Amino acid sequence: MSSTADVVVVGGGVVGASTAYHVAAAGVEHVVLLERADAVATGSTGACAGGFRHQFSSRINIQLSLASVPMILRFTEEHGLPLDVVQDGYLFLVRGERDWDEFRAGAELQRSLGVDTRLLTPEEAAAIVPGIVTDDLVGATFCSDDGIADPAGLTQGYVTLARRAGAEVRLGVEAIALERRGGAVSGVRTADGTISAPVVVNAAGPWAGVLAETAGVHLPLEPIPRMVVTTGPFPGAPVRRTLVIDAATSYYFHKEGDGVLTGMGGRDERPSFSTDVDPRFIEEELLTTAVRVFPPIEEAGLANMWAGLYEMTPDRHAIIGTSPVAGLLLANGFSGHGFQHAPVVGKLIAELIVEGRARTVDISSLGLDRFERGDLVVEGRVV
Repeated sequence: MSSTADVVVVGGGVVGASTAYHVAAAGVEHVVLLERADAVATGSTGACAGGFRHQFSSRINIQLSLASVPMILRFTEEHGLPLDVVQDGYLFLVRGERDWDEFRAGAELQRSLGVDTRLLTPEEAAAIVPGIVTDDLVGATFCSDDGIADPAGLTQGYVTLARRAGAEVRLGVEAIALERRGGAVSGVRTADGTISAPVVVNAAGPWAGVLAETAGVHLPLEPIPRMVVTTGPFPGAPVRRTLVIDAATSYYFHKEGDGVLTGMGGRDERPSFSTDVDPRFIEEELLTTAVRVFPPIEEAGLANMWAGLYEMTPDRHAIIGTSPVAGLLLANGFSGHGFQHAPVVGKLIAELIVEGRARTVDISSLGLDRFERGDLVVEGRVV
C-alpha cells in the first residue's frame, strides 16, 4: 500500500464511494478510499431506508435531486451493474391547515423546477395506499418520480467502478486525524501510518465533525440516532412500495417484503453516537404512531429493528465544498438525505478538484461559511 496519494477520500459510505469513483473517473491518477470497517456501507448508509425524492422545501435540495435521481435510475444501464430500483412515489400526508399551506407552496416551487408533484384529496391519497387514516387529513402531496433503491447495492456499485477507474480501496483502515502543513492539508494519519496527499475529502458521515476538528475545522453537525423497524406479513400490508410520510410526526413506512419498513424521529432527540435500539421508543412512540397513521400494522409481528445515525446540521442542509484549510473538501451534514444525493455530490466534488468549481449544480449556498454569515434556509422536509 502506497504512503502517498493525489486524493484521499475518508468514509466508505455511499457519499465516499461515489466521490472516489467520480474523482478517479475524472482522471485523478491515485485516489485512495479509506473505510474503517471491513466492508463498505456498514454505517449510516447500511442503516438507511433507501428513499429518493424530489419533494423538498428548498430550491437547492430539489436541484440536487433533479441532478442525482437520474443517476440512480440510469445506474444499471450506464454502468452494467445491478441495482434494485422501484419508483412507486412518495406520499406526504398533511393533517393541519397551516402545514397544508406550506406543502402547497412547496409543491408550487417543485413544479416550477419541473417536478411532477400532485396535490391530492384525502380520498385520492387513500386510493394509493389503502388503510391510511384519513379522518383528519387535509390533503396530501405525491410525486410518482420518487422511489426506493438499494443503498448497499449503490455503494458497492460505486466501489466497483472506483476500482475499475484505478482507485485504491482500503478497508479496515481508520482515519485517526487529518495532517496539515501551515494552512493546507497534507494527508491523513491512520492506524496503519500516514498517507500524504494534497487533497483530502471528508465523507466520514456522522463522524465527520470529529475528523474535521483534528485539522482545526469546526463542522456544525450532530449525530442523531434514528430507529428503524421491519415487520412480518400482515393483512392489509401495502401492495406497492410507495413511501408514506406523516408530515406532522415524520413517521414513515413502505412495503418491505410481505410487511413494511417503518421509522420516525423522536420527540426528544439528543446527539449521540450510540446505535443501540431503544425498546421504549419503539413501543411508546414509533408503534403507537404507526397504528394511529396506518391501523392495519397493529396485526404485524416485528421482524428486525436497528438504529442508524443522521448527521444533522442546524439548517438541515448539507455542507459541500471547500473548507478554511486548503485542500480539505467537505461532503457532510446531509441530515437524512445523503443516500439520494450521493451520486451528484461525488460528481460535484470531482469537479471542484479537477476543474476548480462545481458546475453541474450551483452549490454556493451549501458552503461551510454560511453558518458564520447566518445565511441559512431551513429544509422543512426531513424524513
